[in-house]
Amino acid sequence: MKAQVYTDMPLNELNDLLNSERAKLIKMKMSHSVSPLENPMQIKYLRKTVARIMTEVNRRNRLNSVKNG
Repeated sequence: MKAQVYTDMPLNELNDLLNSERAKLIKMKMSHSVSPLENPMQIKYLRKTVARIMTEVNRRNRLNSVKNG
């Protein structure tokens, strides 16, 4: 997904997506260590996806703290 998609999502959906993507990443890493994946680049893309989601969540948290503080 593009970063624009994450900016349009509500915060609770972003947190749910973050949890599911992190779980998927952990599962993928474990299965890759046991037997090689067909496409190991999927790990790289998933790691970047998690980073994009975390960036958006952190950006929103900073904005809320500035507004409230």
